[in-house]
Amino acid sequence: MIFTIVSIWISVFFSLITVFGAIKFLLKNLKPPKRILEPLAEYPLVTIVVPAHNEEIVIKDTVQAVLRLNYPVNRLEILVFADNCTDNTYAEALSVKNLPQFAEHDIKVIERSGTGGKSGVLNDALEQAKGDWLCVYDADAMPEQNALYFLVKKALEDKKRYAAVFGRNKTRNYKQNFLTRCINLEVVTTQRIQHTGLWELFKIGHIPGTNFIIQKQYVKEIGGWDNGALTEDTALSFKIMEQGKLIALAHQSEAFQQEPETINVYYHQRKRWAKGNYEVITGNLKHLFNRSNWRIKWEIFYYINTFFWFNCAIVISTLIFWANLIVMLLNTFDLNFQLPFTFGGGNRQIAAILLVNWGLMFAIYLLQINVALVSQYGQATTENFLYSVASYFTYSQLFLAVSVVAFFSLLFDRILKRDGTKWYKTQRFND
Repeated sequence: MIFTIVSIWISVFFSLITVFGAIKFLLKNLKPPKRILEPLAEYPLVTIVVPAHNEEIVIKDTVQAVLRLNYPVNRLEILVFADNCTDNTYAEALSVKNLPQFAEHDIKVIERSGTGGKSGVLNDALEQAKGDWLCVYDADAMPEQNALYFLVKKALEDKKRYAAVFGRNKTRNYKQNFLTRCINLEVVTTQRIQHTGLWELFKIGHIPGTNFIIQKQYVKEIGGWDNGALTEDTALSFKIMEQGKLIALAHQSEAFQQEPETINVYYHQRKRWAKGNYEVITGNLKHLFNRSNWRIKWEIFYYINTFFWFNCAIVISTLIFWANLIVMLLNTFDLNFQLPFTFGGGNRQIAAILLVNWGLMFAIYLLQINVALVSQYGQATTENFLYSVASYFTYSQLFLAVSVVAFFSLLFDRILKRDGTKWYKTQRFND
């Protein structure tokens, strides 16, 4: 009980710190967008990599969006990888390449049959790329026209310290159903609160799966991507922080990605992500006790708090609540069962404490989401506020359940020595 209460308060404390940083960042950057973008001091050669595995539904739109980026054509190289595809991904991408309006672009569509999944594709691209920077867009992520411009602009601010720069990702199919609307709330909150707050206060950034650039030579020096990693982006982020480099936030760079539209697709995708994050956390725990720089220590503690400590506290507190509630309901029939979890033999103290903690968590949950919604054009609506309330009792509980399943899946992988690196192909939808 004491563990649960203390854990929730610690999580609340860290959430408030992040919200403070996010509000500070948002207030500092409240400026009307410029209609005319200033020319960059230089335009480094950029190789854009689009990894695609059985992505025939979305690949054409993404490739066309990449080809229309506001960046000098002669400073771009585009590599589209049809990775072990059994559908028409290669043909669909090739059909865009052959359009006459894109004749001047340096674009290659490559059929790949290697191993390693997305990490394997990125490592292959690392060897083939001519650019000084690698830029990655997933097959379902359509960059906004100026996305690359803002990434490069941020990178040029400090080329020595910024090993990578990442932008924001938005949900392009969020109006499909209740699930996609909840995912949209999660994405907006992650982008506008967690990412901005951590960057503003601690200059800590994370490489997302898409819409980022990274120095090619630097990636080679640190050994590239981990083949077979379930979350190759998180693993690479820790590598970069371990070296003392920064992953900078370019908040004006945006890409629009497709999110799962069914529970089954969501479950498999988020389970893979959570499991991959658990793998990275356990693999980097050593940095808490060695002489690694303070940013990587903070990042590990942040992940432990988010994925282990907080989840464990919520599960325990939920079990306590339901156990006591069921006994209390049964006792209305004069059954006289003893409450399983009490302070001093009674339930008033424990009920009051749990009520305060849950009320606090609920308030912080709504605060984060609605600060994020207010900061993003078109999202601060009454409808989204109601969805944020409903998501606390539905979507967030689903996310928690998936995280718990992912933890035990990883645990049994380690005990039974199973290969847990098998990828689940995220289903795409016509939107």
